[in-house]
Amino acid sequence: MILQLKDISKTFNTDVVLSNISMKVEAGERVAIVGVNGAGKSTLLKIIAQDLAHDEGEIFISKLTKMGYLRQNSGLNLENNIWDEIRLVFTELLALEEKLHEMEAKMGDPAIMDDAEAYEKLMTVYSASSDRFMSEGGYEMETKIRGILHGMGFDDIPKDTIIGNLSGGQRTRLALAKILLQEPDLLMLDEPTNHLDFITLAWLENYLKSYPGTVIVVSHDRYFLDALVNIVYEVERSHATRYVGNYSKYVEQKEIDRELYEKKYEMQQEQMKQMADYVQRNIASASSSKSAKNKRKQLERIDVLEKPVQDLKRTQMAFKKATSSHKDVLEVKDVCISIPDEDGTNRPLLQNINFNMFRDEKIAIIGPNGIGKSTLFKTILGEFAHQSGTIRWGDGVTIGYYDQEQANLNSNKTIIDEVWDDFPQIEEAHVRAVLGNFLFTGDDVFKTINSLSGGEKARVALSKLMLKKTNVMVIDEPTNHLDLYSKSILEDAFANFDGTLIFISHDRYFVNKLAEKMLELTPTGAKFYNGNFDDYTAAKMESEKDLLTAQ
Repeated sequence: MILQLKDISKTFNTDVVLSNISMKVEAGERVAIVGVNGAGKSTLLKIIAQDLAHDEGEIFISKLTKMGYLRQNSGLNLENNIWDEIRLVFTELLALEEKLHEMEAKMGDPAIMDDAEAYEKLMTVYSASSDRFMSEGGYEMETKIRGILHGMGFDDIPKDTIIGNLSGGQRTRLALAKILLQEPDLLMLDEPTNHLDFITLAWLENYLKSYPGTVIVVSHDRYFLDALVNIVYEVERSHATRYVGNYSKYVEQKEIDRELYEKKYEMQQEQMKQMADYVQRNIASASSSKSAKNKRKQLERIDVLEKPVQDLKRTQMAFKKATSSHKDVLEVKDVCISIPDEDGTNRPLLQNINFNMFRDEKIAIIGPNGIGKSTLFKTILGEFAHQSGTIRWGDGVTIGYYDQEQANLNSNKTIIDEVWDDFPQIEEAHVRAVLGNFLFTGDDVFKTINSLSGGEKARVALSKLMLKKTNVMVIDEPTNHLDLYSKSILEDAFANFDGTLIFISHDRYFVNKLAEKMLELTPTGAKFYNGNFDDYTAAKMESEKDLLTAQ
């Protein structure tokens, strides 16, 4: 056993976040911690990593266990460049390498060479240091660094780039690369798949499958959890429950357990009712009083099951269109897009983009990070100018746009004003009802936008989208900041939408469930694949096989 938690509790002010949490993690296990947003998953990781003190309980972990923890904020030195920051992992080895170079220089010093005793002593130290350098992987150091940076998608980014100039997603990937290079015995990852494209996700999954240590992960990526983990701990209502298997197995087993418990509870309640009725009918009877008293004692000794708790309140979503568009929804023909570079010149981003979208289609836009997916959306919406080509929306089209950055939300407004100001013709009661469906009830609606979490802002934006009742929705990363349960509800809402949907998402489960076509962007064009993510993956693999055969 590499880690044990016993009755861990944590309270913030008067809010009980964790209560009597107990966990056992064996060496080599792949453990997921799941639960709704705010359940305490990240808090639990911080307590294990000793970033946060717990109020009660005990943590048992070997002093020899080397821990690595990927935090949601990267913890990188923003003034370092990529190469210098990543090499900090090997500070001790680099110091040893420098020491070896110094000793090598001394070996050529005539004064040392003429002193047999000093020379022999130097050679002894050098030999021991060299053996240690080799055994600790000093000669593979740069190969490891380059391999991890390649896997994390840094091939096209100069290694002297200052970290402060990287995007948030790039910093997260660099922090993850740094943690992986440390090769800790216990690797703890908090949302490691955020900002990763499909290629990088596949690389990370394969890397972690063969990782020699133990992995504990908090993630909202169901594909990732299904591919990686074999133990799931669900944190709900401040308690933790252990399930064996991957995420899908956990969902299945939880439902089975819930149904069995409800049946067991109902049977016990019926049994207790019958026993109580028997006691009441017979306690005063001379002939059956003794039997009734025995039955009463049996009733008092029963270990009464707690009443099954109701499911946590979930967001309720349903998107409806007010009117239908004509068959031809969007035509993009020979579109080229350039973006301004640091020196003021325009740099080509996308070229020769051609595609058509028809009524009621559901299309996923895919491609590596930085290819220009969000820029393409802003271009077809008219927010960003294209260099050449034509973009034509069809007749009767009404558009709803979901921006992953929530830039269209006014940070100084309250939730209700932000929504109601866009729909002044709608009665306040209806606006409040919609916000209630998105879990904003009572005084919650008077919170200002700038005080909300990422998930709460997402729910505000989605509530506005629901009220618009458009027949075309352009959606950019809608599952960011949403927990696993909210994602499932959002999937169902979009799947049941009776209009046209074009969307960007790095959530492979989400893409697989919704997409009827996949449009893959490259710097030189775009290509359609029929089907969902699994169909796209199969087509790509078949294409690679054909290419290898041809060679």
